[in-house]
Amino acid sequence: MPIAIDVAMEAGDWPSEDTLRALARSAVDAAIARLGPAAIDSELSILFTDDAAMTTLNGAWRGKDRSTNVLSFPVVGIAPGDDPGPLLGDIVLAAETVFSEAALEGRSVEDHLRHLIVHGFLHLLGYDHENDTDAEEMEAAETAILADMGVSDPYSDGD
Repeated sequence: MPIAIDVAMEAGDWPSEDTLRALARSAVDAAIARLGPAAIDSELSILFTDDAAMTTLNGAWRGKDRSTNVLSFPVVGIAPGDDPGPLLGDIVLAAETVFSEAALEGRSVEDHLRHLIVHGFLHLLGYDHENDTDAEEMEAAETAILADMGVSDPYSDGD
């Protein structure tokens, strides 16, 4: 059984819910195909909102009074490769920041969303980038998963 994904649109000028659901499904399925079946019987929620709501969340949970592109809220803290159990957690994305970054990076909004959903999903699976070793592991996983979907390396400067 594939991971259940609950998609909600709260605010922001997002593509259709069907489009967002398809992007989320492709990103999560690609991550599972690359990393293995650890989270097969789990559930996660993805909230698509705007910068104002994200600023509130980022301030409350991280002490940063600004928006960010994606936040992840795991139900329990796990290490990469651990069984996450039935509930993974929540991923939240901010419309204005996502669209602005995609334009600045010369990427399609869809490819940038795929990257951010993979990034958020990896956080729910216990990956992090707090130190160089963990960042290299997480970025390598992201890059490989995105390549499987035909999305170029988001960490490459294009040279």
